[in-house]
Formats: sequence, C-alpha cells, structure tokens
Amino acid sequence: MVDDSTPPRQAPGQDRNTTCNRGRLRTDDYSDMPVITALTGAVRRRAALTMRCRDRDRGSMSVFFALAALAILMVLGLLVDGGGALNAANRSTSLAQEAARTAGQQLDAAQAVQGTAITVDPNAAAGAARDYLAARNVSGDVSVSDDGRTLNVTVHATYTTLFAQLVGRSTINVTGTAHAHLQTQAAGG
Repeated sequence: MVDDSTPPRQAPGQDRNTTCNRGRLRTDDYSDMPVITALTGAVRRRAALTMRCRDRDRGSMSVFFALAALAILMVLGLLVDGGGALNAANRSTSLAQEAARTAGQQLDAAQAVQGTAITVDPNAAAGAARDYLAARNVSGDVSVSDDGRTLNVTVHATYTTLFAQLVGRSTINVTGTAHAHLQTQAAGG
C-alpha cells in the first residue's frame, strides 16, 4: 500500500538552500536515495555536484540564439544592401555607356564630309548625352576633349538602403563612368 500523505521527495537539483562551490556539498541530503547511497564518497559528491550545478546553464541557449540571430541579420543586411548598391552602380555604368554612344553619334558633319577628320561636334554631343540622361531621370556630367576625339560621361545615382537604415545610413551614392574614343582615320588608311 502506498502512503499518499508524505510530501514528494525533492530531486537533488531542486534544493535551493545549497550552492555549487567547487565540489563542497552536503551529501547527507542524498543519503536516503538508494542509487546515490550505493556510490562511494567521492563519486557520490561528484554526482551530487553535477546534478545541482546543471541548473546554472539554464537560459544560456537563449543568449546564444539572440546573438546568432543578430549576426545573421547583419550578414543578410550586408548582402541585400551591398547587392543593391552593386546593382545601382552597374545600372549607372550602363546608362553612362548608352549616353556616350548617343553622344558619339553627333558627328561634325562638315569635317566628316570633307574627309579631313571624324570628330564629334562637342556642343551637340554634350547636349545629346544630357538629354539621354534626363530622359532616364539620372544626373551626370558630360565632357568632350579639346580635340573632339574623346567623350567622357559620368552618371551619379543613389541607392536607398533597406537594412543600413537601422544604423543611420539611408542612402549609398554610386557612380558610373564611360569613355568613348572616336576613330580619327578611315579603316585601312
């Protein structure tokens, strides 16, 4: 017959009156447990210490998980915002190349017809490149060399960040550059 009137026996790790202090535990709390009493003194003390001290690690995985989640979010933010900035820089370079091609088509007709030189009309080239950039809603700089043989286009764009806003960086400025070199003589000549 089972006596239900006695309170349940406390497990060794639930005794809150003693502390883990480098192996010095009272072992008389465990003398009525048949498994532990069969052990020798040193083994019994070690088993009691292990059971009592294992509760000190509770919650350590929560801190680890929080730090790991923060690190993963930082890497994710770097990938998203870094990739977005690279994509914006590639788009800027592509727009600069297209503007340079458009500007390169603005030849000085008088010199080309006479066959003296194939040069770009500097004012028409700069205007065509600016018109191209304005049609794409981007800002940029256009310059033509003094001899009219080299055209430089620089496009300035801004990428709006997603994750870097959390650390105070809401935009990333990117630049794309293109150069057009015009041939000054007919091929084979």
